[in-house]
Amino acid sequence: MIEGWEWIAVVAIIALLILWGPKKLPEMARSIGEAKREFEKASSELTGPTSATVTGPSSDDLLIETARKLGISTNGKTREQISQEIVEKAKHS
Repeated sequence: MIEGWEWIAVVAIIALLILWGPKKLPEMARSIGEAKREFEKASSELTGPTSATVTGPSSDDLLIETARKLGISTNGKTREQISQEIVEKAKHS
């Protein structure tokens, strides 16, 4: 037997059919589906992984890798100190 909110849903569907006709309902449903997909896409972009983790190593990782390839120790040094040593090493090469 149909109860409570089920009657509301049935009445709403009948009202939609009367107001807009059977040809408009699929268009409205399609529009609602597209809006939902766009919302979910935007939400996932905000909560998903950052572009740095998706595209590859960060600039700090590349800096440390370059320093190690040039034989420069990176322990206990700031990013700026490592960068300066790489520049100095490049000037002397």
